Amino acid sequence: MSLRAFHIVFVTVSTLLFLFLAVWAFGLTREESVTVTGLGVLGVIGSLGMPAYGIYFYRKARNILL
Repeated sequence: MSLRAFHIVFVTVSTLLFLFLAVWAFGLTREESVTVTGLGVLGVIGSLGMPAYGIYFYRKARNILL
C-alpha cells in the first residue's frame, strides 16, 4: 500500500471516528456535561474538517508521480 493510499484510508477512518464521537455525544449518552458537549462539538468540527482536508490532499497528491 502506498503512502498516498494509506493517507486516504487514514482520513476516511478518522472521519468515521469523528462522526461516531458526535453521534455518541449528542445522541447516545445520557450525561449532559460540558465535557461531553465539547467532545460532540469536536466531533462535528472534525467530521466536517477531515473530508475537506482529504479533498485538499487528494488534489495535491494527484500531481505527484510515483
